[in-house]
Amino acid sequence: MSHPTQAIVFGGAGFIGTHLMTRMLASGRYDRIVSVDIAKPRAHVEGIEYIHHDVREPIDPKLGGGVPADIFNLAAIHVTPGHPDGDYYYTNVLGAVHVCRFARDTGSRNVIFTSSISVYGPTETPLTEDATPVPVSAYGRSKLSAEAIHRLWQSEDPDRRLTIVRPAVIYGRYERGNFTRLSRLLERRAFIYPGRTDTIKSCGYVKDLVSSMLFMASRNDSLSIYNFCYEHRYTISEICSAFSEAAEYPKPTITIPVWLMNLAVLPFEVLQAVGIKTGINRDRIKKLWFSTNILPKHLIASGFKFDYDLASSLVDWNRESSIKDFD
Repeated sequence: MSHPTQAIVFGGAGFIGTHLMTRMLASGRYDRIVSVDIAKPRAHVEGIEYIHHDVREPIDPKLGGGVPADIFNLAAIHVTPGHPDGDYYYTNVLGAVHVCRFARDTGSRNVIFTSSISVYGPTETPLTEDATPVPVSAYGRSKLSAEAIHRLWQSEDPDRRLTIVRPAVIYGRYERGNFTRLSRLLERRAFIYPGRTDTIKSCGYVKDLVSSMLFMASRNDSLSIYNFCYEHRYTISEICSAFSEAAEYPKPTITIPVWLMNLAVLPFEVLQAVGIKTGINRDRIKKLWFSTNILPKHLIASGFKFDYDLASSLVDWNRESSIKDFD
């Protein structure tokens, strides 16, 4: 079976999409790489064709130029907490329906879908892909539903190939998320451990994530579902230490009981209630306190080799940053 000469990345303008398309461009495997997104690109990649389209609307098969493509579905609403529950389903589930329909209409046989470890819910005990998903958030539930829609697409034709990756916290250049926020707090000596220092936060570097997606898709399995994070389950204190080493930040030393932190965020929730956005609330504190303890069992068993670990990846990210540490 000849490989498609084009790749279409839904949600390509975001953090992971930018890294993925940069890598695919460098590989020289594709004549055409298309990013389909409603957002402005995090970083404009020369040689990528950018198309503005909302996956909540049907996708015209002509977008594929009448030939099959390798399809990557990264499009999602994912900031959690932060949106009304219905929005997660509207974008993540309906988007999956439209992307799979597009794959069918264009005769595309390879789909790579980014799900999330939030399908498992928070966990103190380590979980592999064999665990039964028990999502507790609308985001996690919407991702699990989207997985089912992609699996339905795959099951309709034995020649179709579906790779589902469930990433943990992904960090790196252009991320602007949890790790970026943490680095800013550490730099200002403003980070305080919420209740404990041993919370496990499964995580992985964006460059290793991209490598894993291309590696697992190239194995040509009919259906492959795998967790992505480092095998070592890093604790929040190990993550802080690695940042301190990479950028010479002072290490945080203070731990505050969770009840006290919850009390401290109440004024921010009041501001939120009257329409002033702060992004500080008890759900965020809870998220910091709970472990996400996930193991990449299938990835390791498949023979995938990571290029980085936490320490070397933070050094790499800091080296590449141009405006400030970890941009």
